Amino acid sequence: MTIKVVVGGFILHIISAYAPQVGLGEEEKRPFWADLDEMIGGLPPTEKLFIGEDFNRHIGSILGGYDDVHRGCGFGERNGGGVALLDFAKAFGLVVANSSFPKKEEHLVTFRSLMAKTQIDFLLLRKDDKGLCKDCKVIPSENLTTQHKLLVMDLEIKMRKRN
Repeated sequence: MTIKVVVGGFILHIISAYAPQVGLGEEEKRPFWADLDEMIGGLPPTEKLFIGEDFNRHIGSILGGYDDVHRGCGFGERNGGGVALLDFAKAFGLVVANSSFPKKEEHLVTFRSLMAKTQIDFLLLRKDDKGLCKDCKVIPSENLTTQHKLLVMDLEIKMRKRN
């Protein structure tokens, strides 16, 4: 889902999506990534872009050559899907907001079940706009579903002066 909003003279595009499950084959995943590529590729670089998504991938806490998109404040171990997500962010000039701020574990873990606690939900924005993001964290007391925690980003967008 894509939402277009005008705030203070800025055009903001907000994309909310749910990536295919990890266990699915590439044939099932390809249309999702093609659609997302098309959505992002068609947006003017002057307009703000925010992506919030259950990517079903793990980017981990180690930079591992992704210091331009990952700031080292993730959770857990990176998997192959996490590498693909970071490559995607790099290709589109995005940064993972919830890897940018040091947090306690409870403010990093986005998915918790009896079997696991992981970080699979991410908020991304354009690198050029990373200064707008003042904080990004999980609100542990708020559940979106029984297992997913609410992930929020604090933004500071200054109003443009009108002539």
